Amino acid sequence: MHEHPWPETAEALMRSRFAAVRDADAAWLLASWHPSTRPASLDLTGNPTWRGLQIIDTVAGGPDDNTGIVEFRATYLVPGGGVGVQQERSRFVREGSRWYYLGTV
Repeated sequence: MHEHPWPETAEALMRSRFAAVRDADAAWLLASWHPSTRPASLDLTGNPTWRGLQIIDTVAGGPDDNTGIVEFRATYLVPGGGVGVQQERSRFVREGSRWYYLGTV
């Protein structure tokens, strides 16, 4: 699991979750996933090789907000050559001082 402080914005949490996916850190992904939508477990076996993350848009999600949306585009290597792209608009909620991933919009 990540050794740094909990991210202070929805975008920072999205970036930390991307790093966790890239590093196959299922513990951090589950910890940062809101309990109301979190799966019981994650199997990252066969996870693609993630290459980059581009934040396209953010709606709220700052240190003084309680909800936020982060739209991103992530690239990964496709077996046999080439690059794939995953684009998503993700919802986040802040409870107390912690941001959590809820799911897609």
